[in-house]
Amino acid sequence: MLGFLEGIEEYNNAGALIGIEGVDDNELLGALRRMNPIKRQRTINKLSNTGAPSRGSRAEMERHFAELPAHIKEGLSNSSLRLADATIYSIKPTTSKTIKMFETQDDKEIGLRNVSNAKLPKNQAFLVSGIYLLAGVSADATKDKIIATEYKGLENFNALANGEFSLKCNKKAIVPETSNAVFKTSAYHQVPIGYYKLANPRLIEDDLLIEMTIELGTMDGVAANTYIFVGLHGTITTP
Repeated sequence: MLGFLEGIEEYNNAGALIGIEGVDDNELLGALRRMNPIKRQRTINKLSNTGAPSRGSRAEMERHFAELPAHIKEGLSNSSLRLADATIYSIKPTTSKTIKMFETQDDKEIGLRNVSNAKLPKNQAFLVSGIYLLAGVSADATKDKIIATEYKGLENFNALANGEFSLKCNKKAIVPETSNAVFKTSAYHQVPIGYYKLANPRLIEDDLLIEMTIELGTMDGVAANTYIFVGLHGTITTP
């Protein structure tokens, strides 16, 4: 585990990344002594959490380092993985009262979704910081028209705004059943249209099923060829 010290300088919460609280003091001191003086000082500085703090979803991800699987921690530590901004998205039709935004039969397709099989690829972990939910009416049901549709806030989609959504990973709730009205943000000028910021960000790990379900109480007023765009926004690990 102390081999992780070779590549942790990038992170403000490096101690959580390597589980520093569980390391024997003598083992830690030995690892530090073996470093050249410059790297040793940089490592000590990072372990002390000095310098400018991380911001936004990156800071949230760093606070969740201790929850990451061991293979992802190791990849971040040896620089084979890094942190990046990301939005995981999917577009689905509102053809019934229940809309599953990520499904196991889904394939990646530019403009429609950027994950396959409702799972992250190996070595990717994603911290969900917030969620976008938008809707639009396509000219028809062809792929090109769906992708070319303008997706807007829910203010003029009453049946959608009065429904509910939930988000789960591996059957565990990230957001329990919550009113879609939280996505009506056009009156809040500090928040993007259709964006709901999570007060309690949560991790989605690789190879675990992502489930986001929209439940509608009625289809009354839902125009034909109405589509929903969902975007999970946050920080991801990537090569």
